[in-house]
Amino acid sequence: MEEIVLNGGDTAWMLASSALVLLMTPGLAFFYGGMVRTKSVLNMMMMSMVTIGIVSVLWVIYGFEIAFGHKADSPWIGGLGLSGLGSSVNEFANNGGVYPIPLLVFAAFQLMFAIITPALISGAIADRAKFSAWAVFVAIWSTIVYFPVAHWVFAFGNKVGDTVTGVGYLAGKGLEDFAGGTAVHINAGAAGLALAIVLGKRIGWRKESMRPHSLPLVMLGAGLLWFGWFGFNAGSSLAANGIAGLAFMNTQVATAGAVIGWLLTEKIRNGHATSLGAASGVVAGLVAITPACAFVAPWAAVVIGFIAGILCALAVGLKYKFGFDDSLDVVGVHLVGGIWGSLSIGLFGASAVNSIGLDGLFYGGGTALLAKQSIGVGLVAAYSFIVTLVIGFAIEKTIGFRVSREVEVEGIDLKEHAESAYELASSSRGGASL
Repeated sequence: MEEIVLNGGDTAWMLASSALVLLMTPGLAFFYGGMVRTKSVLNMMMMSMVTIGIVSVLWVIYGFEIAFGHKADSPWIGGLGLSGLGSSVNEFANNGGVYPIPLLVFAAFQLMFAIITPALISGAIADRAKFSAWAVFVAIWSTIVYFPVAHWVFAFGNKVGDTVTGVGYLAGKGLEDFAGGTAVHINAGAAGLALAIVLGKRIGWRKESMRPHSLPLVMLGAGLLWFGWFGFNAGSSLAANGIAGLAFMNTQVATAGAVIGWLLTEKIRNGHATSLGAASGVVAGLVAITPACAFVAPWAAVVIGFIAGILCALAVGLKYKFGFDDSLDVVGVHLVGGIWGSLSIGLFGASAVNSIGLDGLFYGGGTALLAKQSIGVGLVAAYSFIVTLVIGFAIEKTIGFRVSREVEVEGIDLKEHAESAYELASSSRGGASL
């Protein structure tokens, strides 16, 4: 058996990719923070920041074991117990095969995925969730939803010789999800829909103006997400190689296509293209190409992104049709975009682009791959939605999930954090009085 030697270039790339993915969560905080009203900016951003704290701690204690452990040799869960990362300093990553990067680097990279997934959910319940209840939700949801689902999708098993143990259910069924269309975006989108139902509509919804208070913040957040997403997608190759290059290029051109698709839809429908539409198009394109980025040709990535921009621009109106208050369009962008991106592999997948992938419908592969993708989409969406409903109702009936009417009207920032994002009162301190 050939001895595995640490690859310094791959390790450096994965460390950089991990940092890029972490940057996405503060980027999300800016994106979401700019979309809410001035009285709830800090609360919105704090929901992302506290998620970083909670999930990081849980991951190093037991989360990594649930997601990528192999002791249970189960398609549903990696194992129950401590992750034991302190004794793994000199081990190599092993996920369907041994990679010449440290196990701790792989664990750190996957941690960043675990962080941003629940953070995405927060946009669905902006303006009205207790901060303490949100913190409890993040801990429970990550443990019983994200960690197991990550195992289903991302765990390709611990390979020793010809023996492979601990393969996730969907990974074993041949689901293609390179960077998290199902495990991250469909998972978060379905959970966002469930929580929006549990918490109900904001006071004044559809009666009062609830326009974004700072579009520059939204654009900044979208830019940071776009930048960090290169680590999200290209880093999922676990190496600095041609597949990383393919994922990088596809991420760029799909996102560009989605921006064009969203803005064209706005122009035709409303008569003008908006900065909010451009920022939302960025995120829609990034979401859609995430599962497909290493399985399709760049021309197909453009098409996938362009269609995603149109679909998601139209989908954000679903909340008005069906009467659920998804505050910042988590369902319209992440659920719909994730579903389209995952299913698109069944259409545009090309083994000529990536030999480990299968041919989709348009490349003569028939409907076999599309069927596999559909099973993955349906299973993750259903599991996340149902379990999130249960968690949400349990929290609401015990400690209460929603703030009082008075707090919501006055402003959740002041009541939950004793702070305001913008100091509007004048002060002469530090300056001369004229």
